Amino acid sequence: MEITHAVANGADTEADTGTAPDAGARVHPPADADAVAELHTASWRTAYADLFPAHYLNGPLLEERRAVWRGRLADPVPGAALFLAREAGTLLGFVYLEPRPDGRILIDNLHARPGETGRGLGGRLLAHALAWSATTHPGKDVYLEVLQGNTRAVAFYERQGGRRTDSRICHFDEGFALPEFEYTWPAAVPK
Repeated sequence: MEITHAVANGADTEADTGTAPDAGARVHPPADADAVAELHTASWRTAYADLFPAHYLNGPLLEERRAVWRGRLADPVPGAALFLAREAGTLLGFVYLEPRPDGRILIDNLHARPGETGRGLGGRLLAHALAWSATTHPGKDVYLEVLQGNTRAVAFYERQGGRRTDSRICHFDEGFALPEFEYTWPAAVPK
């Protein structure tokens, strides 16, 4: 499995294959944006089937996710990163991080393709994202928000060393609200 890091305008990459970086790996917007959007949609439809309203999950979710990912790759947030995990050319998962105004780094998305969970992909993506953040944004805490009803993800983040640091209600633009937890991985203290 290869983890490719999309940076700058989405055209530069570095790969983590467990060996030397693969200079030939490339991120190709909008093709990769569409692949990420499709995986993102499939993940939400699986993980949130009992949490989100059916009309939302079965509605224009794919088109909405395409617009989000095309925008993120075409006009990236400074300091943000998107890591794509591929095997034999197939997108298996991704993680997206971006700096927030409070000085922390938000893991805004971490998804594995439905059917690919349980094989260590999420842990590898999370570890890669945390290591990247420690190098690129030293001294910054990394956090994420997870719906409380997504018990599988909650258990995963706890196994991965996340500390529950907040609990609140998440209000969705589509007109519904759900309780969520915040998990934080504190920045390493320099020695």
